[in-house]
Amino acid sequence: MVRYTVQLFGITVFALGLIWFVGSGEAVQTTADVEPVLWADTVHINVDEVSLPKETEKPSRDTFLSDVKKLTQTAFNIRNQYMEEVDTKEIIKAGIVGMLEDLDRFSVLMEKSSYDALMESTHGKYEGLGMQIDGRDNRIVIITPIEGTPAYRKGLRAGDVIFEIDGESTLNMSSSDASKLMRGKAGTSVVLTIQRAGIKDLLEFEIERAVIELKSVNYYGVVPETNIGYVRLSRFAEETSHELREAISSLNDQNVSALIFDLRGNGGGLLDQAKETAELFLDKGREVVYTKGRLDNSERHYYSDRDPIFSGGKPLIILVDEGTASASEIVAGAIQDWDRGLIMGSNTYGKGLVQQIFNISSDGSMALKLTTAKYYVPSGRCIQKPDKQQKGTAPHPLRSSAEDDDSQVDDEAADSDSITVVEKEIYYTNGGRVVYGGGGIVPDIEVERDLWKPIEINLERKSLFFDFAVKYVSEHPDVTPNVEITDDILEQFRAFIAEKEFDYQTSLQIALRKLEDEVKDEGQEELFRENIDRMRDLVEQEKQDDFDESIDYITRTIKREIVASIAGERGVYEQIVLKKDKAVLKALEVLTTPDRYGELLAKGQKKAEL
Repeated sequence: MVRYTVQLFGITVFALGLIWFVGSGEAVQTTADVEPVLWADTVHINVDEVSLPKETEKPSRDTFLSDVKKLTQTAFNIRNQYMEEVDTKEIIKAGIVGMLEDLDRFSVLMEKSSYDALMESTHGKYEGLGMQIDGRDNRIVIITPIEGTPAYRKGLRAGDVIFEIDGESTLNMSSSDASKLMRGKAGTSVVLTIQRAGIKDLLEFEIERAVIELKSVNYYGVVPETNIGYVRLSRFAEETSHELREAISSLNDQNVSALIFDLRGNGGGLLDQAKETAELFLDKGREVVYTKGRLDNSERHYYSDRDPIFSGGKPLIILVDEGTASASEIVAGAIQDWDRGLIMGSNTYGKGLVQQIFNISSDGSMALKLTTAKYYVPSGRCIQKPDKQQKGTAPHPLRSSAEDDDSQVDDEAADSDSITVVEKEIYYTNGGRVVYGGGGIVPDIEVERDLWKPIEINLERKSLFFDFAVKYVSEHPDVTPNVEITDDILEQFRAFIAEKEFDYQTSLQIALRKLEDEVKDEGQEELFRENIDRMRDLVEQEKQDDFDESIDYITRTIKREIVASIAGERGVYEQIVLKKDKAVLKALEVLTTPDRYGELLAKGQKKAEL
């Protein structure tokens, strides 16, 4: 890549030099105004704006009622006096949205569809067929049927194209509209017309809807050739702690000596489930989290009420990443603060706000999701990224004062959530290890994130791995989940993407296009034709090299999609995650190296060096 960039730079300098040298020789002064270059990356400033003085006195009850009257009077006047008919529901909704604009981005107005979706994710069940779908090539494609559901039992497969739903064509239909047609009361039926790779005629399936339970525990099992358990948790819903208790009890019955608990990509959920999850590992009576808001009754402390089922003598590693948020951060933070386990991965998201749902309409059409408090893990850290928090005054065995004098405000992060961020707040775990506040959970062991290359991003974005796997499985019905991706399969994939006319833009290609535009503007196409043709050859060679340089990723992803197609989600965990995942392998290394886990857990048993 570097040599192509150097060659491009040389050719570009030569080309632009020639343009300057052989140009028309006329100096033309533009009459257009030239804007100065200003840097204002994190905030937008209107230099002409005059700020009005803010009211400093706390408004009284009478003042508040007077202000509310202004809102109702405005709505009344618009409804009765405006020159045209207006939709009063829309202007009221706009008013509510306007009131929420200056609040945090998690405080929002929820209409029925959004509210129902939230409740569905919380309750973990819905009535339908049980499969993941997506819109592809103007049709609806089955991504994967969920094991044990009507769709799975009827034999629907990943890659099946849904042509009709109860006789209605899916051409140009959105996935949300398709989902609405396929959902319905349990016990009723729906007819799907399916196109399957390798079969000429369309297939018709009549499927009876059922109650579909969405699992929080995606997978649990013992890592092959070890006695180390692995549990993957994707969200915190009503049944999460119950599912986890069953999973960990099963692993205990198999005498696992350690556990890898995977919270990567887990965006959170119910606060009480976070507390019940943490108490599976913490000693009884340990504080898990506390919340604190503006009102006195918003401060609540949550403690472990039961003895742990995975005792403190067994090593525990929690995997986190930038998608680990909210309830997941509560669990990771509590485990870290009590020195119960090690946190491994990358910095978590930093969402430390507690929301409550308030119904604001009698017919249930609207609800208000409002942030009412912030949550703090036992050491006193507020996980909310853009919040500089003072610690509570109540004494606590894990709390020590933050190093406020050394804190720095990060304006860039402040712009993201309309609050400010503390760069470096020092806290200590129960054992004296240094941990950091100011946003999210900083892992004890960092695992470098994979950065996708342009070719990888575009192959995934265009679903070419998925499409190739569907084709390959249809042509090789005897393929098994332990398939090895040979050079022959890689060549088949290379030919497949060529047949699909796969293309993407490299940085070299973008630079070449800019040069071509410059040459065209100067009318020098003929002069630079040979150089530009040579550069086009370089672009094509670069793309060939890109494929070769990404061969490990391409090999791994082809296998992932083939395994998913024939063995579902469980197969992917057993064949890919437990054997190939970088963070899992790192955790296994720590857990299987004598004394390594204990050394890392004891590391930092001293004050931070500032």
